[in-house]
Amino acid sequence: MKNQSFSKLDTLIMAFDDVIKGVLETNTVRGMRQYPANYEPESALSTEQKNHIAGLMRVNHAGEIAAQALYKAQAVTARSEQLKQSMQSSAEEEYDHLDWCEVRLRELDAKPSRLQPLWYMGSFGIGLLAGSFGDKWNLGFLVETEQQVIRHLDEHLQQLPQHDKRSRAILEQMRKDELKHAISAEYAGAEHLPKLVKNLMFAISRLMTTTAYRF
Repeated sequence: MKNQSFSKLDTLIMAFDDVIKGVLETNTVRGMRQYPANYEPESALSTEQKNHIAGLMRVNHAGEIAAQALYKAQAVTARSEQLKQSMQSSAEEEYDHLDWCEVRLRELDAKPSRLQPLWYMGSFGIGLLAGSFGDKWNLGFLVETEQQVIRHLDEHLQQLPQHDKRSRAILEQMRKDELKHAISAEYAGAEHLPKLVKNLMFAISRLMTTTAYRF
């Protein structure tokens, strides 16, 4: 059988379809790795604590929806085949995070953000824009995104009740993975973004996290 080649438009449409399915099929297991909280006991949490933890996990889940869209869009625009494969590999790892956040939300009797399609569409567009400037800027955008995610996770880890070991195990593993992604992108030749771009990314991120916490 001959190898089938796809145009950029074909690849873009397939990436779009893949992520939309991932957003809509919230009960489908996509990840491969074991749930980090499997061996941690459930804690006695007050209603207020459960609501706050659920809000944090909803934010992280929304972030993983956005990450999927970013990686898929950036893989489409990547010039280097090696970078394309790296983006796709990272996207697969992010699926684990998405599943873990969904499981924890169910354990807390909570649901993901109702604005998932909005997070996806916005992030997919941003990923296409970032990738259009070339691979080095594509990687630079990835590094800054991962660094901002790490800062969010650090904030969430500080806010978790000390005895909530299940949520903590999830966020700590996610942090390790995000740090690995950032370091890999740095070694691959990422260009450092201008401060104005970083500040704009931070403002957009804050808007998303504040909204996803409640909705």
